[in-house]
Amino acid sequence: MQQTTTFSEGFKDCVPTLIGYISIGFAFGVVGIASHLSLIEITLLSLLIYAGAAQFIFCSLIVSGAPMTAIILTTFIVNLRHFLMAFSVAPSFKHYSTVRNIGFGTLLTDETYSVAMTKLAQGETLKGNWMDGLNITAYSAWFVASILGALVGKWIPNPESWGLDFALTAMFVALLILNLQTVTKSRLRHYLMLIILMGICMYIMIQLFPSHLAILISTIIVALIGVWTDR
Repeated sequence: MQQTTTFSEGFKDCVPTLIGYISIGFAFGVVGIASHLSLIEITLLSLLIYAGAAQFIFCSLIVSGAPMTAIILTTFIVNLRHFLMAFSVAPSFKHYSTVRNIGFGTLLTDETYSVAMTKLAQGETLKGNWMDGLNITAYSAWFVASILGALVGKWIPNPESWGLDFALTAMFVALLILNLQTVTKSRLRHYLMLIILMGICMYIMIQLFPSHLAILISTIIVALIGVWTDR
């Protein structure tokens, strides 16, 4: 079984995703400035929260005047998916210390998770140094791009007119297409079934719960179905 072992290999495997990190991070910096956040606040959000969807939502809630308790709760709920992602890659790192595993999980993003799962699907074994190279490269690119976006943002008063508010959605669509290109027909049918189930589940849940809760509940339900039917 092939192994992905070194920090430099993790860096190389992260390179194809850097366009996404740089463009989304830059867009966040611009949107953050347009939302009247300071450079320091944008810096801290990118360093401490490090989650594109949550950071964009943070800006929207700040602009709408939402209370801090609602912002914290919403950010927490949106980022709960990271627990699911961390659980699914955790078996690959069970021989590492708790501190190392906290580091792996803390810097895990949708994109690095996608790269890691693609490696596992190809029959490769993940190693800690490789994961560090992947995560740290992505984290650094996101931070630098956010700062650059904030510095340029003062000259872009209306980010929506440039389509920057759609950048995050575009990146997820691109990741989906790239992943679908590497799967077998049987697994593709499985994924399409889960996508249809997600749509049905979202339609039902959004009738019963606020949209952010509907997304979370639907994701958990469909993720559990996906794990069960993939056995």
